Amino acid sequence: MLTRRQTIAAGVGAVLAVVPARAQEQVKDRLRVVASFSILGDFVRNVGGERVEVATLVGPNGNAHVYAPSPADAKTVADAKLVVVNGMGFEGWLERLVKASGTKAPIIVATKGITPRERAGDHDDHHDHGRADPHAWQSVANARVYVANVRDALIAADPAGKAAYEANAAAYLGKLDALEREVRDTVARIPADRRRALTSHNAFGYFADAYGVEFVAPQGVSTEAEASAKDVAAIVTQIKRQKIGGVFLENVTDPRLVTQIAGETGAKVGGTLYSDALTPAAGDAPTYVDLIRHNLRQLAAALMD
Repeated sequence: MLTRRQTIAAGVGAVLAVVPARAQEQVKDRLRVVASFSILGDFVRNVGGERVEVATLVGPNGNAHVYAPSPADAKTVADAKLVVVNGMGFEGWLERLVKASGTKAPIIVATKGITPRERAGDHDDHHDHGRADPHAWQSVANARVYVANVRDALIAADPAGKAAYEANAAAYLGKLDALEREVRDTVARIPADRRRALTSHNAFGYFADAYGVEFVAPQGVSTEAEASAKDVAAIVTQIKRQKIGGVFLENVTDPRLVTQIAGETGAKVGGTLYSDALTPAAGDAPTYVDLIRHNLRQLAAALMD
C-alpha cells in the first residue's frame, strides 16, 4: 500500500517523464529548414517562429565567399525539408553540396523577384558571382522580398502553418517598414557631400543605390579578391580627392588593408560594418534589424563628425 507521499512522488515522476518526451515530439514535428547563411537564417526564424527548426550552414561572423562545406553539412542538407539560399551566385559551393547530400528538399532562391545590380570592380576573374552583385539584403526594401519569398516557401512546405507564417511575416514586415524609415531619416541628416565611405569589399552597392551613400572598396564583390598595389594607390588618390570621411572594417574580412589605406590618407576609421554575416547573440548585430541599425549608427557617427 503506497503512502500519500509516495503516491504524489510517483505522479510527479510520471509527469516529468512525459514532459521531455513531449518536448522532443514538438521539435521532431517542426519543419526542418536549412538556410545557407546567417542573415537568411534570421529571416526564416522570424517568419517560421515555433513551427520551424532552422540550421544555418555559414554561421555568425562566417564568410560565405570562402566557405568549404563539410560532411556534416551534407547530412544537415540531406535531412532538410526545405533549403533556402540567396542565389545570384553568392553560394558558389551550393551545387556541389546539394549533389553530395542527395537531398530531395525544395531549394528556394530568396532573391527571386529582385532585380540584380551589376557589380562594380575590376576583379572579374577572382570569383564566380558572374555579373550580379549578390548582397541584395543591404537594401531594406529587398529584405521585404526575401521575407515574402520565405513566407511563401514555408507555406508550400507546411500548408497547415499558413496562418502562422502569414501572421509572423506581416509582423516582421512591419518592423522592416519602420527600419526603412529610420535609415532614410538618418541618411538625410548626413550632409550630401559627406556621404562617402570606404569598406573592405564591395558589399554595400544595394545600400548605396537605395539610400545615396557612396562606397569605395579596395576589393571587388568577393572577399577572395586581392587588391593590387595599383588598386590601393588609386583608392588612396580617390579618398584624398573626394575627401572620403570614413573608413570601415568588416567582420568577414582581413582589416589590415583598410587600416593601411586609412593611415596613408588620414581618413577616420569608423569602426566595423556588418556585410555578409550576423554576429553571435552577444555581438552588435545578432539579427538583420540589428545589423542595419548598427551600420547606420557607424556611418552617421563617422560621416557627420
